[in-house]
Amino acid sequence: MALFQRRAGNQERQQSDFQINNTYIDNLVEHYKSRLLTEVNLEQITSLPEADKKLTIERFINQFMAEEKVVIPKHDKDALLSMLIDESVGFGPLEPLLKDDDITEILVNGPREIYIEKRGRLERSDVAFKDEAHVRHIVDRVVAPLGRRIDESSPMVDARLPDGSRVNAVISPISLGGTIISIRKFRKTPYEMMDLKGFGTFTEEMSTFMQALVETKLNVLISGGTGSGKTTLLNALAKAIPHSERLVTIEDSAELKFDRSNVVGLEARPPNVEGEGEVTIRQLVKNALRMRPDRIIVGEVRGAEAFDMLQAMNTGHEGSLTTVHANTPRDAINRVEGMVVMAGMDLPTHIIREYIVGALDYIVQVQRLTDGTRKVTNISEVAINEAGKIEVRDIFYFKRTAMDEDGTIRGYYTPTGLVPTCLSHLNVFGISFPKKYFEPKGDISDESRRVYTL
Repeated sequence: MALFQRRAGNQERQQSDFQINNTYIDNLVEHYKSRLLTEVNLEQITSLPEADKKLTIERFINQFMAEEKVVIPKHDKDALLSMLIDESVGFGPLEPLLKDDDITEILVNGPREIYIEKRGRLERSDVAFKDEAHVRHIVDRVVAPLGRRIDESSPMVDARLPDGSRVNAVISPISLGGTIISIRKFRKTPYEMMDLKGFGTFTEEMSTFMQALVETKLNVLISGGTGSGKTTLLNALAKAIPHSERLVTIEDSAELKFDRSNVVGLEARPPNVEGEGEVTIRQLVKNALRMRPDRIIVGEVRGAEAFDMLQAMNTGHEGSLTTVHANTPRDAINRVEGMVVMAGMDLPTHIIREYIVGALDYIVQVQRLTDGTRKVTNISEVAINEAGKIEVRDIFYFKRTAMDEDGTIRGYYTPTGLVPTCLSHLNVFGISFPKKYFEPKGDISDESRRVYTL
């Protein structure tokens, strides 16, 4: 019994010593962070390469410790340096999450509540901030180099990290629970079609067909919800564009990465603190037409720029690619129609729809299913029928069959049996698909003709 009590006492003393040591290191971090902020040009250090950042910070900390005659064990000093680098020129507790390639989203709901997305599923992280002031410090670290600000008069901000990750931050009084941060990460090397096929996003037949559409300059709209993989698919599909062509990309926040020459990237700009200097997507689309593009790729259409995009598609700029937020191909058509109305063009509905049919050839619908997987659920042809109505005709689709006890969605991809009207167009480019390529697989007798009229 006495031996047990001595052991328990030793464990308590070790735990207490550990807590004291951690508190001491935390205090040193705050102290030296304060000295760095007041005595060092951190903005200049931030612009250095990663290795030089660490060496420079380490040199200053060694100097401070020598001046103050502070001596600590090597492992504590390593921890101190790592924390200071993250806090002063990095992104604090978020730094290890940003470096983890398996994490695709980071969601901060306050100092103590951080969620991450891995393989399509959200899970709570054990990472935490010290307090609300700590979260605000990291937000300021993100927006300050970009010339943006976030305060009570401007409580929302969009920004981009040096690695291209997209950041949105909201503070009180807009946010009721403290500072909220949402970070969408992007891979250093974008996924290719082969990667997405391996994930089960689509089949080999669907991949070949989609790439043929892009290669032969048909206009493709990628539709899907938030986080469904629209930009990822757009980036992968664009690799089918011949390298001899000139691309102009237009984005609200730069996400597209093309490993090729003759690509011109344009990015919208929000107004400055005085409310001036805004450059909209619509202005960029209009300007892109003067830049001799073979293809125009708009990362996402959200408003009045849809009209200018349709005009471009209708006036000799075939092979354009863009994305839109919508849940089905039919919804995508309706969303685009609504955006054209937002442009202030006083056009009757039938004229707008003629514009849409003349511009759009195919809609590719992507969806993040409840089990976290992302799939191309529809590849649909846009046409007009004899009655003058828009028809959306599914060529391929994903048929769900069941859900397992663990939530996994079961199903299979199949053609619908409808033969695309673009086959003769593809033949002109030397690409041919036999009609049996589009024969249904499995039992789709209950929905063999997936044609929707708007």
